[in-house]
Amino acid sequence: MRRGLILLTAALIAVLLCGCGAVAEHGPTLLLRCADNQPEDYPTTKAAEYFASLVEARTDGRVVIRVFPNAELGGEKSVFEQMQFGGIDFARVSVGTLAAEVPEAEMLQLPYLFRDAEHMWRVLDGKIGDELLLSVRRADVVGLSWFDAGARNIYTREPVASLQDLKGLTIRVQESELMSEMIRLWGAIPVQMVYSEVYSALETGSIDGAENNWPSYEATGHFEAAPYYLLDGHARLPELLLISKVTLEKITALDSSYGDILIQCAREAAIYERELWKEREGASEALVRENGCIVTELDDAALQEFREAVTPLYEGFPPEIQTLIRQIQAA
Repeated sequence: MRRGLILLTAALIAVLLCGCGAVAEHGPTLLLRCADNQPEDYPTTKAAEYFASLVEARTDGRVVIRVFPNAELGGEKSVFEQMQFGGIDFARVSVGTLAAEVPEAEMLQLPYLFRDAEHMWRVLDGKIGDELLLSVRRADVVGLSWFDAGARNIYTREPVASLQDLKGLTIRVQESELMSEMIRLWGAIPVQMVYSEVYSALETGSIDGAENNWPSYEATGHFEAAPYYLLDGHARLPELLLISKVTLEKITALDSSYGDILIQCAREAAIYERELWKEREGASEALVRENGCIVTELDDAALQEFREAVTPLYEGFPPEIQTLIRQIQAA
């Protein structure tokens, strides 16, 4: 009887040990976090989920990424600061978030830098774009790929149909000095504000307007509080999928090939995001128009006034950035 009990106990221990070995071998080695300040159904968030699925599949489950939408991990600036010491692993951020530490990222915010979407992707998917991704490493993050964020336009609580109409209005901008100066050059008053606070500020009249793309204007409900959308197309601000340097070191320590896998997955996710963006952009524009928003298009003369007013912004960059600007314009 005693011998049988010993054998049974030994067998149970063996089963448990085998089970533990299986979990260690096949379970996720790293569980990581990816932040986005947009809703779950937004193109960038969906692309982040797609990226996470690709990485998990191609690392045989050793790298698992959980996506946190709706600014659950904080606003973009806070998320970026946490990434710099490895507190958050991945994030989708706008170039404005990097501008304070990366001059090349600040340059990408220049109004009317890109003539159209085709011009922007010709630049970013080429040698210049690769060099720009490398430049963000000085901020202790690594650029993996470029996401689309469309063209940005002004929207307001009251009608605005010209540059003159903007004068004296308070306009929300990202936490970016260059974007703030753009608003000042137009004669308006910039208000740097966290994205999540914009709706209530518009609703209460704390600000007169803001600037963003069609999907953001629609997804946030800003069109309800600021129903006048001015198609000035002042900026095409690409966004980046980033990884913390600390996290990249952890991942490549598991397997040296995982760095290349991350980049490939990120670039496939970027292509997916751009497809989603085109669909969402058209749907968002249709929805806000259907809800009675007034969309104003500028003629060539009026648009030229907007362009000319912001030319001083191109003058404050060091020579190497000026050279890069000329390369982009010539592309």
